Amino acid sequence: MRAAGAGMAAFVASLALLPLLAQAIAIDKMRQLAAKNNVTCILVFGDSSVDPGNNNRLQTTMKSNFLPYGRDFFNGHPTGRFCNGRLATDFIAEALGYTKAIPAFLDPKLTRSELLHGVSFASAASGYDDFTANISSVLPVSKQLEYFLHYKLHLSKLVGGKKAEDIINNAVFIMSMGTNDFLQNYYLDPTRPKQYSLQAYLTFLSSCMSRDIQEMHRLGARRLVIVGVPPLGCMPLVKTLMDTKTCYQDYNKISFSFNFLIRRKLDSLRKSIGLKTSFVDAYAVIQDAINRPNRYGLTETSKGCCGTGTVEYGDTCKGLTTCSEPEKYVFWDAVHPTEKMYKIVALKAIASLDENLLA
Repeated sequence: MRAAGAGMAAFVASLALLPLLAQAIAIDKMRQLAAKNNVTCILVFGDSSVDPGNNNRLQTTMKSNFLPYGRDFFNGHPTGRFCNGRLATDFIAEALGYTKAIPAFLDPKLTRSELLHGVSFASAASGYDDFTANISSVLPVSKQLEYFLHYKLHLSKLVGGKKAEDIINNAVFIMSMGTNDFLQNYYLDPTRPKQYSLQAYLTFLSSCMSRDIQEMHRLGARRLVIVGVPPLGCMPLVKTLMDTKTCYQDYNKISFSFNFLIRRKLDSLRKSIGLKTSFVDAYAVIQDAINRPNRYGLTETSKGCCGTGTVEYGDTCKGLTTCSEPEKYVFWDAVHPTEKMYKIVALKAIASLDENLLA
């Protein structure tokens, strides 16, 4: 009986290792594909989901360069990431074999070698609608693209014009935003609701995204990954404001509808300008983690790790106590995911970086 029990324990242990083995295989496969197809670096645009600290250099209240943010980053150092540790883009870059953390383009300590491996132009509180960024005095996508032009100039001085073009043409561009267009803009500021019905605003946002992608393509982008909008109604802050214990389905429906429009625009752009694209369904990944937390080693899905976990984020999270095991939480604060959740999203993104995108 003892031997049988030991055998069963070993079998269960081996099953637990299977996801890790699958992850290792997926990462190894992607790294081989990237090397085979000369993928050079990662260039990132978006909001707080992918901002590693650009807002540190801006005159805005939308910052997180203080504890407890960054408590689980290397050496427990707050960087400006709205997270306890790394973001999904950091894990993707590590999987490609470039760097363990994507730097902010506005970081004054940015090195030449970091320029070669990729940077992020993203700005927390930004969105597809430039007005969203203006509300919080952060970088709209138009300004992020302007900084991308600066990046091209720096790169050309570093390696020469021809080599710089090759690096950009073979880079993987990542865009991740959309949440703030609803939570900081449409549902908070009266300007856009006076101009657009909700459905018309969704169409407007998808047109803004399409315009920005076409500009990226004009500037050299050939491979693009778009991260979809998460289930907005499942954010602890939204549930608190709507006084509900479960995900607020009206907001989730908006996320789902907008993601549908994003996919449709990507299909159109793939055909019209020949851009290679991939869509990361953050909605489905986070929703699945909330519905089936045990599958991911999670236990807390309803609140964040910072403070009460129901309303705090950004400044209101500053200096507060945090949970002892953030790796068991979906959310770090009342809006943003934990490092663990970002890693789960990153693994899904890695799986989407297939031959169609990288070739």
